[in-house]
Amino acid sequence: MPKFFTHKSLITDDTLTITGEEASHIVKTLRKKEGDIILVGDGEMTDYTCEIKKADKAAVLCRIVEKAENQNEPNLKITLFQALPKQDKMETVIQKCVEIGVTEFVPIDTKNSMVKIKSKEDKKIARWNKIAFSAAKQCGRGIIPRVMPLMDFREAVLLAEKSFDRAVIPYEEERAYSIKSFASGFKGKSLGIFIGSEGGFDPSEIAFAKERGITPLTMGKRILRTETAGLTASIIMLYEGGDLS
Repeated sequence: MPKFFTHKSLITDDTLTITGEEASHIVKTLRKKEGDIILVGDGEMTDYTCEIKKADKAAVLCRIVEKAENQNEPNLKITLFQALPKQDKMETVIQKCVEIGVTEFVPIDTKNSMVKIKSKEDKKIARWNKIAFSAAKQCGRGIIPRVMPLMDFREAVLLAEKSFDRAVIPYEEERAYSIKSFASGFKGKSLGIFIGSEGGFDPSEIAFAKERGITPLTMGKRILRTETAGLTASIIMLYEGGDLS
């Protein structure tokens, strides 16, 4: 059953309304009509099984048949601090990480980032949030993971220091402490994961992160691409926490 999202303000005890691009997609692309059953989320962990009562490309009015708490969100809330990668790799990172259960994304500008988006930041962030939205629908998420505005590395580290139970930074020069060891002993509910760009992190950035309590980790013997590292680290953490088993 296809899933859609609507704002909670458009939901009453027995009806809900879907507007904007979601309504147009239902009517024009999927050709849904009166009497069809669809699944609608409010983005706040409640899903509604609905019967379409009236549909046009501006608004779709539905009768709520059943509502239930969404069961698809992981217990561990992961925020991925992703250094800006080249080309459209950020889109791949967001799409795949939403599918596995990442909660939030923070694009970061690091010393070795080869891409700068300052002049078109708003358009990029809007585009990335649309990708997160589509991925959340596809995989049945209970929330819509968000992509935050761009931050520089120091700003992101200070945010992570105060916002999460722990934060980690996979680093190719780390040899002793593995992500498996960290994951198997981690009991927190929120985690920040820092991923470098194609050029990796500068040693001064790693030093600053360590000063602020962020833990360097090794991901193994092979150096992963930036678009692979965040996905891999998130999968390991979610698996060890029981959410992908």
